[in-house]
Amino acid sequence: MRPGSSRLFKSLSFCCSFLITLPLSAQPILEGDRSVPAEARKGMVVTSHYLATDEALKVLEQGGNAIDAAVTAAFALAVTQPRSGNIGGGGFMLVSSGKKDDVVAIDYREKAPAAASRDMFLDSEGNADSDLSRYSHRAAGVPGTVAGLALALERYGTLSLADALAPAIRLAEEGFVIPPRFSDGIRSSAERLKQFESSRKVFFKPDGSFYEPGELFVQKELAATLRRIAEQGVKGFYEGETADLIVAEMQRGGGLITHDDLKNYEPSVRKPVHGSYRGYDVYSMSPPSSGGTHVVQILNILEGYPIADSGPNSARSIHLMAEAMKRAYADRSQYLGDTDFVEVPLSGLTSKDYAASLREGIDPDRATPSESIRPADPVPYESNETTHFSIVDQYGNAVSNTYTINFSYGSHIVVDGAGFLLNNEMDDFSAKPGVPNAYGLIGGEANRIEPGKRMLSSMSPTIVKKDGRNFLVTGSPGGSRIITTTLQVLMNVIDHNLNIQAAVNAPRIHHQWLPDELRIEQGISPDTIALLEGMGHKVVQKPAMGAIQSIMVAEDGTLYGGADPRRSTSSAKGL
Repeated sequence: MRPGSSRLFKSLSFCCSFLITLPLSAQPILEGDRSVPAEARKGMVVTSHYLATDEALKVLEQGGNAIDAAVTAAFALAVTQPRSGNIGGGGFMLVSSGKKDDVVAIDYREKAPAAASRDMFLDSEGNADSDLSRYSHRAAGVPGTVAGLALALERYGTLSLADALAPAIRLAEEGFVIPPRFSDGIRSSAERLKQFESSRKVFFKPDGSFYEPGELFVQKELAATLRRIAEQGVKGFYEGETADLIVAEMQRGGGLITHDDLKNYEPSVRKPVHGSYRGYDVYSMSPPSSGGTHVVQILNILEGYPIADSGPNSARSIHLMAEAMKRAYADRSQYLGDTDFVEVPLSGLTSKDYAASLREGIDPDRATPSESIRPADPVPYESNETTHFSIVDQYGNAVSNTYTINFSYGSHIVVDGAGFLLNNEMDDFSAKPGVPNAYGLIGGEANRIEPGKRMLSSMSPTIVKKDGRNFLVTGSPGGSRIITTTLQVLMNVIDHNLNIQAAVNAPRIHHQWLPDELRIEQGISPDTIALLEGMGHKVVQKPAMGAIQSIMVAEDGTLYGGADPRRSTSSAKGL
């Protein structure tokens, strides 16, 4: 019996958890079927904002499929959660058929402009200038969200792009009631947002004061931008008036994105990374994300230990996880990049044999100092502010989507007249190999800046299957912590037999090789911390990690939604 498949929630401690039952007779297809009686339509949506959840759920209620609902949710998040939901950034989507053992990865990650150069973020002394790579017009990569969502809808959805955009246009045009998290976010980033006139105009009242919880937030310019996409398709963003506004913004601030960069942008359909863990098939995002590769790599290392015997968040379990994480992040620093530009040893990094060789170097009782760990030899080669949502429809199809503008509010620069924020994803390249980026991640030559190249990411939208059937749909924001957050939810369900909400709620840990510290959330017991320190770990408690949105599908078709309480607007709802 699958972990968690027989456990119903007898008492729900969080309002964001929800469960429903899928009829076993439902046909798992990639088409929507509006002829199905309304009372028989089932589905589950878990997003980081309740308004996006509501709009996506309406799509499922009307007979649309998971892809229809996903695109609707993504555009709604771009309106209601501008600090991370976006049309000015990019991301990754996994689409998994409920009928066939197929998983498709859609890569709509941003690209470096054609005028980008290797040393564009170095100062006169050759040092990396973090302000230039993070808070300037040059920090923006060519956005991919609109093209990626349109591609997903065209290939796998049933709605028109205009229909999928309609809720977002309404929310922008008519406004929505501001929750506390929205106003708190603006306050925390006010200093940088106020540096740009276009951003002041959007995020502050005419007198410069803050919008308060309970007030209406209207975005007329963003509504007009979305309407152009609805009327003209992707050309309504990458050409014409919106493109003119983006290029004019670039020219005002010394940015690099041109009309040609926008017109030439194309998303890619890729083969996802595939691994196995204790009889489950794990699918996650392939490069230019490092996420899927290292989720599978870490699971491969840990598969050699009886993790279940140690229990969730015991000192032994945490120690072994941390040691596996260190080795994966060391490899990330050297080998990962955009496979359209560099060779990445994917088959080596994700092989069981390579994991076994790394496991030999782990002392089960003692932490290995990070300074003694180096990228290994995974042959052979082969040719924090983000948001995630998970959706399963009545046909058994699943979508796992993670997208971002990088930092909370990205570059903090709104495209004047268009109403949306520019990303600062260029900071995810290695501005100078060996120098940490904003998340402390070390990069190498494989992730150096090159024109038209996609920057490395940690985003890890993930779908787990059992016997060809979708079992777990999950993913998270969190910068470098995305990989480890996703990993721990998988382990909490598969190894520790937790229901999905308990798996999401459990305290998290993280180690990324450098800096050599074991980061923990509040909730790890003092006794456990003492044992870890006795093993040689430097343990530091820091703020909560990630905001993972997950769905588990039980054997009988029951859908369990787990929304992360670490994000106050998170919402899981089903039909």
